[in-house]
Amino acid sequence: MPVRYNSVVLMRNRGFTLAELLVTIGIISVLMAILIPTARLFQAESRSVACQNHLRQLWIGIDTYRNNNREILPMCEFIPVASAEGPQGGLPALLKGYIETDCECWRCGADFDEEGSLSTGTSYMYLPGLMRYTPQVQIAVQQAMLPNILNPSIGPTMLEKLKREAEGKLVTRFYENSPDFAILIDSQDRHKIGDRNPKNAVYLDGRTGHFILESNEAVD
Repeated sequence: MPVRYNSVVLMRNRGFTLAELLVTIGIISVLMAILIPTARLFQAESRSVACQNHLRQLWIGIDTYRNNNREILPMCEFIPVASAEGPQGGLPALLKGYIETDCECWRCGADFDEEGSLSTGTSYMYLPGLMRYTPQVQIAVQQAMLPNILNPSIGPTMLEKLKREAEGKLVTRFYENSPDFAILIDSQDRHKIGDRNPKNAVYLDGRTGHFILESNEAVD
């Protein structure tokens, strides 16, 4: 009995050998190498889902605006201007009566660009506001506006309003005929998936997904 007891005591006091310690450290390192990228991927996916939820909230504001304005898309700058007094213009200002400018939905959870997009008040680019400047739209608008321009009773403020309405009608018609072209997208490629860099997007019908601007390919 005494011999057996001493053996147990010796085994308990022996501790780890150097080889066992190295094996343990190696196993922990392998597990960390597996778990850390997985955790980052999960976090990135979570932010991407939250970003799409924000886009969906913004779409509701745009859709409500359309319901109150003859189904025409809002016409404004494609992204607000950053100034010393804060963001100026753009969709946040135009939709102020529908969505507060300080709503979290204007910002993507993966957007940490304080001096870039966040300084404009939103992480998202409003593509109809960019499309209004295309030559096709501007030429058609000028043709439609010609009678009003020649009318001396119509002042500059009314002319600007009529021009925005004409742009809105043309751009809305394009979107109604091109349902796979996004209306709001991430202003940067923040949500990388595999070897692609898609932007989160929302479409005219309210669905969200990924949008690769270069190839105009929608991926749900």
